Amino acid sequence: MTSLRTLGSSDLQVFPLSLGGNVFGWTADEETSFAVLDAYAAAGGNFIDTADSYSAWVEGNQGGESETIIGKWVKARGNRSDVVIATKVSQHPQFQGLSAANIKAAADASLSRLGTDYIDLYYTHFDKPEVPVEEIIGALDELVKAGKVRHIAASNISAERLQASLDFSDREGLARYVALQPHYNLVSRDTYEGELQDLAAKENLSAVPYFSLASGFLTGKYRPGTKVDSARAEGAQKHAESERGQKVLAALDEIAAAHEAPVATVALAWLAAQPTVTAPIASARTVDQLPALLGVADLRLTEEEVAQLTAASA
Repeated sequence: MTSLRTLGSSDLQVFPLSLGGNVFGWTADEETSFAVLDAYAAAGGNFIDTADSYSAWVEGNQGGESETIIGKWVKARGNRSDVVIATKVSQHPQFQGLSAANIKAAADASLSRLGTDYIDLYYTHFDKPEVPVEEIIGALDELVKAGKVRHIAASNISAERLQASLDFSDREGLARYVALQPHYNLVSRDTYEGELQDLAAKENLSAVPYFSLASGFLTGKYRPGTKVDSARAEGAQKHAESERGQKVLAALDEIAAAHEAPVATVALAWLAAQPTVTAPIASARTVDQLPALLGVADLRLTEEEVAQLTAASA
């Protein structure tokens, strides 16, 4: 049994891979989503990541499709207390921004779609610098006090705004961020490393990185000159054509061969070995894609292998 990890200063115990719900209601229909969720839970997985806006970008969708599918699955399986559900506020077409009124209304809408009376981890999806941190934290604290949210977190936020938020929480004795969701992977390191990572370490925040596999590039299926039929192929192909992308792939191939492991597992294992990272997020649109992601729970890279990948991605 894979040991669970503590999320920041919270009492949440999470599996070392967070299952991304962005594909539910987009590239995975309800039946397939249920199958992926079942397989993840059967492997010991308990940390599901979604957002109220998933997947509003799909023609005919309203936003909230992912939450709705997760809610139906939890109800059907009767396992609400066994899973840690993380969702986010600020980007839903009908609930834009981080005003106090919007945060509260969006949370109620998410709770309704999820079919639950509490959210385990509630993220501000994209920071809105025009809204004072005092207003944002105040509204989030009210949700915690009301029992609608267990813990709060931030995604896509500057180090300066994050520090101001934490300072305000400490000063006023209000709910405090326990986690940070940055864009971070082997080919996107400056999006987290440096000021944000240092702050997370100093303030005991767990990092739960998104785009952990760089839109699929770090699975190894994108190579120079190859064509892959995927909704995210364009972004991944750019990495495949770059010098850094090719160096990273070469290092991943070598280490994957040494461990007899999929390339994706090695890429996630590098991320999991980084300071502050508790659980990378990765999504599977089919059950077949899941084992390579789940493998991160058991693969331990040597210090030399971590350093080799770090050098290749510099």
